[in-house]
Amino acid sequence: MKKIFVSTLFIFCAAFLSPSFSTAAETTSFEKKVAAQLSAITDSSQFIVVEGKTNHYQAVLRTYEKRGDTWVQTYKTAAVIGKNGLSQSKREGDGRTPVGLFPIGEGFGFAPKPANLNIRYTQTNNYHYWIDDPSSPDYNQWIYYRGNPNKRWKSYERLNHFLYKYAVIIKYNEKPIITGKGSAIFLHRWRQSTSPTAGCVALNENHLLNVMRWIVPAKQPKIVIGDQSSIVTQLKNYKNSAK
Repeated sequence: MKKIFVSTLFIFCAAFLSPSFSTAAETTSFEKKVAAQLSAITDSSQFIVVEGKTNHYQAVLRTYEKRGDTWVQTYKTAAVIGKNGLSQSKREGDGRTPVGLFPIGEGFGFAPKPANLNIRYTQTNNYHYWIDDPSSPDYNQWIYYRGNPNKRWKSYERLNHFLYKYAVIIKYNEKPIITGKGSAIFLHRWRQSTSPTAGCVALNENHLLNVMRWIVPAKQPKIVIGDQSSIVTQLKNYKNSAK
């Protein structure tokens, strides 16, 4: 009886902790299109694909990795995005997640650095801010400041916010930073599966940690966000521009 229990527990844990629940039999036509477009990309070997809808917050996150000459889907999980869905022309405070293809940045969080993490990680405190005040020269930047934030900025986010136990920067609206185009777009943990974000992409904490551990900076990871059609188009355009 003890052997049966231990075996059953092992199977359950293995299934729960597995970083991927995709199989070839489950591959959709959209996933095949994504893999086909990725096949021509040579300057990156890791992609996060976030599939959402224009006016809804529920989404699906997939990860793809190049192994040899083949792109393989390695992970698939539920996600949530902005409360008003996706936007091709995001604006500050619109409650939407930006459509686009972006580099993945470093990690941060108020919790200590997780084990087996490859990306740079900063443990944040009360003095770490991300500025979402469009009137400030610090707009869409991470600032360490020990003074009174209310005297310096009209709006900001503390990076020790409870949703930022662990997070990864999505490098949106950078180089150049355009005032009012949106700020503080991260991959972070969700409140729950029925709670949208203000514009970020959010996951269950365990899935978030799995994705964070999967990211390898040397593989030049990218994230593409959109609906099915725009994702395929963005990958195609990126593929063509990379030739």
